[in-house]
Amino acid sequence: MVERDFTVGDVPGVLRSPASGADRAPLVLMGHGGGAHKKHAAMVGRAHLLVTGCGFHVAVIDAPGHGDRPRSAHDEQDIAALRKAQAAGEPEGPIVVPYDARPAELAVPEWQATLDALQELPEIGADGPVGYVGIGLGTAIGMPLVAVEPRITAAVFGMHWPDAMFGAAKQITVPIEFALQWDNERIPREAGLALFDAFASQEKTSHANAGKHFEMPRFEADSAVRFLARHLGRAVPSPA
Repeated sequence: MVERDFTVGDVPGVLRSPASGADRAPLVLMGHGGGAHKKHAAMVGRAHLLVTGCGFHVAVIDAPGHGDRPRSAHDEQDIAALRKAQAAGEPEGPIVVPYDARPAELAVPEWQATLDALQELPEIGADGPVGYVGIGLGTAIGMPLVAVEPRITAAVFGMHWPDAMFGAAKQITVPIEFALQWDNERIPREAGLALFDAFASQEKTSHANAGKHFEMPRFEADSAVRFLARHLGRAVPSPA
């Protein structure tokens, strides 16, 4: 796997690609979680599966206020409020939902500009299939993006409060895979199920695993790879 750093406007990102082979391949846009960044270990691991297992290109950009991008005073206030709520055992949704909505509003056009730039590369091209995968903040950003971006034809989401997401969900018709944790102490299972139900997609699959918010099984990453490979037209090697 080869990593190439890039910047579109003032938004930093990284493109991970197969180390060999010049043929065109599908592109997967990947959104990182809250508090993470484009080179977080989870992003590297998921990209490795997609690149080495399917020959995909995988792009990640830093969300506003994350990674190499500066935090605003508003960001700092919300993060302090979140830490206070966590310490007191209070619900996080009333803080996280509006906090995630702001970077989502900014990030949608940033992702579209990034996609424009990446499709100019000969190894990607403007006519190749594009997928999206993102959990948590990656879902908060990815859902409004997929709702308005016709170039994205399959997406993997999961684990976010449905508040402010229902409108985007009702506009999404591409195949989706949606993951939730059945015993999530942050996001009630009823909330996750309600968000899944709101998607307008004719093909949609929900994976519910036992465990808390940060206990999502690693095999869900493998499942996302199989899902994207199926819909973006690449075979996944069978396990040995």
